[in-house]
Amino acid sequence: MHLIDTHTHIYLNEFEKDRDEMMKRAQSAGVYLMLLPAIDAATHGQMLALEAQYEACRAMMGLHPCSVKEDFEQELALVEDWLGKRKFLAVGEIGLDFYWDKSFVQQQTEAFHRQIGLALRYDLPVSIHSRNATDECIEVIQEYPELRGVFHCFSGTAEQAEKIMAAGFYLGIGGVVTFKNAGLDKVIESKGLSSVILETDAPYLAPVPYRGKRNEPAYVKLVAEKLALLCHCSIEEVAEITTQNARKLFNL
Repeated sequence: MHLIDTHTHIYLNEFEKDRDEMMKRAQSAGVYLMLLPAIDAATHGQMLALEAQYEACRAMMGLHPCSVKEDFEQELALVEDWLGKRKFLAVGEIGLDFYWDKSFVQQQTEAFHRQIGLALRYDLPVSIHSRNATDECIEVIQEYPELRGVFHCFSGTAEQAEKIMAAGFYLGIGGVVTFKNAGLDKVIESKGLSSVILETDAPYLAPVPYRGKRNEPAYVKLVAEKLALLCHCSIEEVAEITTQNARKLFNL
């Protein structure tokens, strides 16, 4: 069984003490690839060092919406510079976040559009962060019919899922699907796995029974097990479908 964690921040300091053991646990769980979304310049070095250290890790490049501040032009220039230097799997994670702070909505929107432009220039998919801004992000991608990508950590409604799938995008499903009152189970039951890829968003959003603790790539198997229950199929089928979806989206 082969699984891909399509969104994991395992280069962060939360994994400093046991990174080798964590990587071994991932391998034992069948996770053979881990895709690393960028955050901002403060952690690019850590992310690229981890990619160089472990063959199973592949990096994206982008500016996280929560890192869009007054200096976002400088951050975007670094993203553009990196994309011109070498090959990345995707432009990400990018998007809008209206949960933590709405002081920079205009700047977030500009950064989002400009990074979509970079994705189109380099023929790369995008990994979209859309916390409290799913409808707004859907409206943005609908302006770019040639764009492809994933709504990372999707936790929206069936109607939103339908619009995302109609645009040719994938749903990144992680630990939230195991949360009792999240409502994501109903979405999966109605929409199936044809546009689903797996992720953890480690170290965040650990699935049940680890909710509230540090997440890690091995736990993507728990997400796959939950999806198998919801779709009345085997975990092997979930692994096969979601891995093929990830391979297609990210050109793996």
